[in-house]
Amino acid sequence: MASSLPTVPGLVAEARRLYGQEFGEEAPQTAVCAPGRVNLIGEHTDYNQGFVLPMALPLVTVVVGRQTSGQDVTVVTASEDADEPRRVDFSLSSDGSPLSPGLPSWANYVKGVICHYRAPPVPGFRAVIASSVPLGGGLSSSASLEVAFYTFLQQLKPDDGDKVSKAVACQQAEHTHGGVPCGIMDQFVSVLGREGHALLIDCRSLEATPVPLADPGLVILITNSNVKHSLTGSEYPMRRRQCEMAASVLGKDSLRDATMKDLEEAQDRLDDVTYQRARHVIEEIDRTARAAEALKRGAYKEFGKLMVESHNSLRDLYEVSCVELDELASAAMEVEGVFGSRMTGGGFGGCTVTLLQAHAIERTILHIQVKTHKHTYTLYTEAVLSNLGVRPPLGGV
Repeated sequence: MASSLPTVPGLVAEARRLYGQEFGEEAPQTAVCAPGRVNLIGEHTDYNQGFVLPMALPLVTVVVGRQTSGQDVTVVTASEDADEPRRVDFSLSSDGSPLSPGLPSWANYVKGVICHYRAPPVPGFRAVIASSVPLGGGLSSSASLEVAFYTFLQQLKPDDGDKVSKAVACQQAEHTHGGVPCGIMDQFVSVLGREGHALLIDCRSLEATPVPLADPGLVILITNSNVKHSLTGSEYPMRRRQCEMAASVLGKDSLRDATMKDLEEAQDRLDDVTYQRARHVIEEIDRTARAAEALKRGAYKEFGKLMVESHNSLRDLYEVSCVELDELASAAMEVEGVFGSRMTGGGFGGCTVTLLQAHAIERTILHIQVKTHKHTYTLYTEAVLSNLGVRPPLGGV
């Protein structure tokens, strides 16, 4: 069966309970949240200045807390999957010197957001984090945490409110403290996602075009392989370096400017692996632009075909899929009424995303369970059916 999602009020209640447990009777002043995301198509194109087509999800990170006197900070996470310790204490420097990343790793995202917050200095505070976004699942748990924490700081000491700059600051936090040279997609859609829409993002200009996605006959099924990934290892940064190398050989600022003709003409100057990486990116950027147009027209079969092409390219050319993701995507495509299925996120584990007709949802879930009985997967559908995934920051509690 599909997993039921914790509600935002439920997460706030969980965080408030833990806050009281950790800090006594003093109640939190503020509660905010930010969504995770699923990327429908456009994988590993954001850091190549290409197009992506994500949508925000009803899987969210909640932060509750209050400002304190002085410069001391205490942050607690309710996540059982987070590394220990689940409570951190540190002081904010009066001279503005940056906070250094360290252990536990989850706290680095908080430190990074503090360092890149656009209205320094940040006051001292106490805060508790609760989240329904699975860690390492390719649904942007880190970006959700960064954006939620930035939103929390906005309640304590407001900045100018510019949303694109907020997303960029959260991306910088991931670079400097999360150790991942990510593109802008995850933070951007967490900040700017819209209910009932996917968001076509031009990662060069940072322009975003809402693409309606509220057809009642359409379902998006997210299946978590429960294979945990970490993008802080060598593989993700290596892919980015390979793309930058290919762009340099082609004489381009980024692979966004390259065509397949350019790549083929330069093939003898590239090793086979770098050629494959560049081919995926160039074709994926084109696929994403075509997919957005197909979605606007309601051409779901065409969109699904592009999803399958994307998965095959990520598996064969970019080499970021895994056996479990391939198995899930393949099983979904065997069901009548399924338009397309692909891995989503950085890869090496995480989730698949499947576009299908609403009447096919139960048989699709059953088929996946039968075909993949050797593994335990988590499926999310119900709250995603109408894409009710974008929630504005909550005010005071």
